[in-house]
Amino acid sequence: MDITIDPASATPPYEQVRLRIAALAADGELAAGTRLPPVRQLAGDLRLAVNTVARAYRELEQAGLVETRGRHGTVVTAKATGTSGQAQRAAAAYVMRTRALGVPPETALAMVKAALEDH
Repeated sequence: MDITIDPASATPPYEQVRLRIAALAADGELAAGTRLPPVRQLAGDLRLAVNTVARAYRELEQAGLVETRGRHGTVVTAKATGTSGQAQRAAAAYVMRTRALGVPPETALAMVKAALEDH
């Protein structure tokens, strides 16, 4: 798994790990069902504290992007995979539909923001 930690970054290491795993899954590089390395192994590979990687995994699990299956390890969920492409297609469809309805871009954006806040 291609994860690089930038110690000079303002982003905490656990967040760098979380963001990278989420991006790899969203881009399809980590397929649904792919088993992630054990926390201790990944921590050693990245030269991070075990708790740092554990926190990244916990947050990924809370978001529904991975699932811990006890001794079977932590695996990527279907929810996590391909989400960037799906989201882009959904956004493009929304743009086409609102344009067809004559909705100004500012109004369309305000409607999306309101819908996100409601759900």
